[in-house]
Amino acid sequence: MANQRRSVRIGACQRCASCHTRCPRAPRSNQHAVPAPPRPLVAAVRAAEEMAAAGGGGTGGGTGTGTGTGRPPTGDLRSVLITSVLNLERLEVDLFRGRHHWVPATQRLFGGQIVGQALVAAARAVSRDEQVHSLHCYFVRTGDPKVPVLYEVERTRTGKSFSVRSVKAIQHGKPIFTCQASFQLSQGSPVQHQFTMPAVPPPEELLTQEELIQKFLQNPNLAERYRKHLNKIQAEDVPIDIKPVNPPDIFGSEPQEPKQLFWVRARGYIALLPHRQYHIKFMVSLDHSMWFHTPFRADHWMLYECESPWAGGCRGLVQGRLWRRDGVLAVTCAQEGVIRVDQTPNQSKL
Repeated sequence: MANQRRSVRIGACQRCASCHTRCPRAPRSNQHAVPAPPRPLVAAVRAAEEMAAAGGGGTGGGTGTGTGTGRPPTGDLRSVLITSVLNLERLEVDLFRGRHHWVPATQRLFGGQIVGQALVAAARAVSRDEQVHSLHCYFVRTGDPKVPVLYEVERTRTGKSFSVRSVKAIQHGKPIFTCQASFQLSQGSPVQHQFTMPAVPPPEELLTQEELIQKFLQNPNLAERYRKHLNKIQAEDVPIDIKPVNPPDIFGSEPQEPKQLFWVRARGYIALLPHRQYHIKFMVSLDHSMWFHTPFRADHWMLYECESPWAGGCRGLVQGRLWRRDGVLAVTCAQEGVIRVDQTPNQSKL
């Protein structure tokens, strides 16, 4: 359990890659400041994240989400994650095996899970005092949900202040994902600044994604194919609370500003907001980068601010910032993906 608890270190303390619960070794002065993406493409780490996530794309991608397979047991978030998703089997000193605990409806591996497991593998190859501060990764092949993933860690550099670890995720003898993670010994500095968190309504004043869908479904003029699509989204078993600050009007196809705000995690396709007249045929993550600035907890409300500064050449770029509720910037991320659309614009949803 000790090895699992130190899987990933974010900010000033050690914490789990997805739930970001506090480590007992963290300074008490940080306890009040923990209201994780993601990932962002996340996440990591769903991140994840997110982590990511920031929304996180699939390994080999796709636009759908799904009910998943191999649901982990119930219990507190930290315990579930460190005994399932982030519990890698060590095969050799720097070789690990990870299994899948959720598979999207696309039947491709969930990219956030791969990022999180790769980061766990990298963290097991550094000292307990080093904390991850950045992660850069590429999705290079479609993942196979029917077989486990091997994570091969290379100890690229071990310095006095910073260490770099490279990780390859392998299936069928070929890499499906590569990443580099940089770890740093905690260091103080008088040079500090950050952007100001956007002024938005608190999550208590906003509707959840489920409530918004229900509101749309009550419109008797909603076209049947869109009604089926919304019912499918509503039926998915995704254990994430999402509250859009500026939800788009699904009945309109007018271009919108390529920027959105979400409490807690974004799953919208921000790069497509100015191009809503087109139907998505294919979308997949190409690469994802995350910078971890300060400790946070993914089981507390966080604001994800994301915008797309550019799209073209069948690619789209999204940049994101993950804010703690107390206004502290916790994570910055960037993600590029492939976007292919039908050339014929969508018809009206009414």
